[in-house]
Amino acid sequence: MIEAEEQQPCKTDFYSELPKVELHAHLNGSISSHTMKKLIAQKPDLKIHDQMTVIDKGKKRTLEECFQMFQTIHQLTSSPEDILMWKKKKEEAYNLDCYEFTKVTKDVIKEFADDGVKYLELRSTPRRENATGMTKKTYVESILEGIKQSKQENLDIDVRYLIAVDRRGGPLVAKETVKLAEEFFLSTEGTVLGLDLSGDPTVGQAKDFLEPLLEAKKAGLKLALHLSEIPNQKKETQILLDLLPDRIGHGTFLNSGEGGSLDLVDFVRQHRIPLELCLTSNVKSQTVPSYDQHHFGFWYSIAHPSVICTDDKGVFATHLSQEYQLAAETFNLTQSQVWDLSYESINYIFASDSTRSELRKKWNHLKPRVLHI
Repeated sequence: MIEAEEQQPCKTDFYSELPKVELHAHLNGSISSHTMKKLIAQKPDLKIHDQMTVIDKGKKRTLEECFQMFQTIHQLTSSPEDILMWKKKKEEAYNLDCYEFTKVTKDVIKEFADDGVKYLELRSTPRRENATGMTKKTYVESILEGIKQSKQENLDIDVRYLIAVDRRGGPLVAKETVKLAEEFFLSTEGTVLGLDLSGDPTVGQAKDFLEPLLEAKKAGLKLALHLSEIPNQKKETQILLDLLPDRIGHGTFLNSGEGGSLDLVDFVRQHRIPLELCLTSNVKSQTVPSYDQHHFGFWYSIAHPSVICTDDKGVFATHLSQEYQLAAETFNLTQSQVWDLSYESINYIFASDSTRSELRKKWNHLKPRVLHI
């Protein structure tokens, strides 16, 4: 027992030192409990407490309850000042020189960087808040400003942004979001790279989003689509797969008897569509019964492109190092196999070939130290 306890810190250090790629991180769901407490303190009238924004260790929620939690979080981030956590110094509103600020976006980026993430694709749905004057455009600009300032502070992390379409908004809002994404895709020099389709999977139908998603693809935006998150959606799933998305979010029931099929699996395998897999998120939201039954095991066993991700590290009280450790301990992966899993995830980023090349150089430079070879 003493020997095992002595070995544990070494094992944990490996996962934190491991250079990592995070490709499925929703900004609002990634806000840490530390940052969330600051937001809650700023809005006491909302009567929100810690347990309303995080699912602690050993606890679970239904998928419906998880989406209710995100609505609570959105109440705390309802203006550009919240997204950037502006702290007013003078009475001259909207004069940025009069604010001393620490951004929510910057906090999230720094936490990923501290966890050894070297490349991050954040995703978030543009929101309009009439009560505060926040527009969808200023929402996106606030996130981009956070990314810009993090870069200026020389954090060892490359951050990009996927603009998200929320299914609950319907096809008309989706079209507006795609137009906004196209605008920023052209103006941000590679920071805005793609489009995410997410939100409550029980709301709306895939066919309603085909037109805006095709428009996004035609414009050159990469597509990361949440699909097959709930059982018995074979037709819905095939409609989205026919778009040939660049990555799949979750894909929980693709290989399941509950609405999945060999046809769906064969399609994904044939087109080598990478999957973004989030172990703790799926277990805590009860779409997967346990870690050892997580579909990571299936896709890994057939050597299909897969990336371990966090989904919402704040809500699910996790971090990417922990997700790698859970995968390794659950499925008996060696350190070398974990390294390969992380290294291969570089192949599936939405940034350019030159960015992939730079990341591979970074991984190769760190490999002797992390693997002790």
